[in-house]
Amino acid sequence: MAHHPIHDADERSPFGGLTREEFYRKHKVRHSELYMLNYDNLRLFTQTWQPEAVSDLRGLVAMIHGYNSESSWVFQLTATAIARLGFHVCALDLRGHGYSDGPRGRMPDVDAVVDDCVRYFYAARSGREMLPAFLYGESLGGAVAMLVCLRQKGQWSGLVLNGAMCGVSSRFKPPWPLEKLLPAVACVAPDWRPSITKPLARSSYKEQWKRKLVANSPNRRGPGKPPAETALEFLRVCRRIRRRCSELELPLLVVHGGDDGVCAAKSASLVVKKAASKDKTLEIMPGMWHQLIGEPAENVEVAFGIIFQWLADRADKAASIATKGTGNVCMEV
Repeated sequence: MAHHPIHDADERSPFGGLTREEFYRKHKVRHSELYMLNYDNLRLFTQTWQPEAVSDLRGLVAMIHGYNSESSWVFQLTATAIARLGFHVCALDLRGHGYSDGPRGRMPDVDAVVDDCVRYFYAARSGREMLPAFLYGESLGGAVAMLVCLRQKGQWSGLVLNGAMCGVSSRFKPPWPLEKLLPAVACVAPDWRPSITKPLARSSYKEQWKRKLVANSPNRRGPGKPPAETALEFLRVCRRIRRRCSELELPLLVVHGGDDGVCAAKSASLVVKKAASKDKTLEIMPGMWHQLIGEPAENVEVAFGIIFQWLADRADKAASIATKGTGNVCMEV
């Protein structure tokens, strides 16, 4: 399977000593950028990656990043690795993140984010309907990916969750009295950012140089702590996921760090247990933290090797079934 490009990065740049153009030439990946306008007239930044030999595409992967992250910088390294496997990859900066419009770090209504993803991925899949299409989500992006699947049942060939926000770790939640008071606080002071034990990056990335790399992103703004209104929405989303995950019927891969101090591994295990999918795999990685890309090199290769192999196997299987005459996939927005 693919060698993850994070190994060639350094604390200053995800491309190491290369320019971005040199990086993509080295990996033989075509990259494009475009802005789209959403229903709220916000400009959203979108990107695609695909192998230079586009005639050999084996599938499409739609990727969703996590809170206080973006589709560029570190996240694009995984997109590049997946594209090298023969996939057309697409991603967007969620509203309020990266190069997209919107108040920084605010997400009072996750359904608006789901709307954005559904609309963009519909456009990205147009003209590629015959390709098996997979959703990939990290952290909050995993929760959003599940909600996209629940809204578009039967329209995706598989779902990959990497450290998904199925439940917030007890080590990361606000103190007990504050958690109970959060609904009232969110009404009175929606932008107030409650204190948490550690900054998000320090709780997520095991290797220090990767924390520095994340901090050096030109789009890194603010403390990374969600405001009260957003924190409350995250807790609501987790309850919603637990309530509806039994409706998931598509092939499912969940990879989660066993020592994830941000998103609870036991909640991810519960999602897999309750999911109605006939093809479902749970991989709890012992000792690994929230961001699997933040692990030492050997751990990164093990964790992402599982993800890359799963995508390749399921894409080839879906393509084999399609050649036997299943017909076109009908997509709905």
